Amino acid sequence: MADTLISGLLAGYGVAIPVGAIGVLILGLSARTSLRIGAAAGMGVATADGLYAIIAVLGGAAIASIITPIATPLRIVAACVLIAMAIRIAVTAWQHHLDPARAAQVPALSSVPRAYAGLLGLTLLNPTTVIYFTALVIGHQASSSATGGGAQVVFVVAAFAASASWQLFLAASGSALGRYLGGPRGRLATAVVSSLLIIALAIKLLV
Repeated sequence: MADTLISGLLAGYGVAIPVGAIGVLILGLSARTSLRIGAAAGMGVATADGLYAIIAVLGGAAIASIITPIATPLRIVAACVLIAMAIRIAVTAWQHHLDPARAAQVPALSSVPRAYAGLLGLTLLNPTTVIYFTALVIGHQASSSATGGGAQVVFVVAAFAASASWQLFLAASGSALGRYLGGPRGRLATAVVSSLLIIALAIKLLV
């Protein structure tokens, strides 16, 4: 069981730690708004990772074979959503910089439910995560005698906990950055840099 726990933790960190467009989005969101909203966004990502881990242990091999043919269209959709979100972040930040009164209005992802649901949905557009977890689950089952329901639960919980801890670390890092760049120019700069990074990483998804 300990081996399964370690495998789950490594799987969760393995899929979460590479900072891609989602990680940059969490950092920027937390820096511009609050740790609470950034943490909600991070938990949305972790929930998606947990759901994909559940899918993997329940029948990922069969599901992966269905998802693989449509992985490219889903990746294109995810990239387009990220680019649109990046543009919205930059435009909204510029409008707020020119007219500070606009900052009182609530933009997309600026509440806890919206941040959680938005990042959950966006992360679920990445089908390679379930394929990743499936490969790890099958490999672990092939080399371990712990293949029962208890081992599967441990794997899923460990993977979710690892992903959640990393996403919350990103949110806390973004919040700390926001305290130093909390002025009008700082908020504009973080929004523009975040948007450019998200667009670059979204383009990387396409190529």
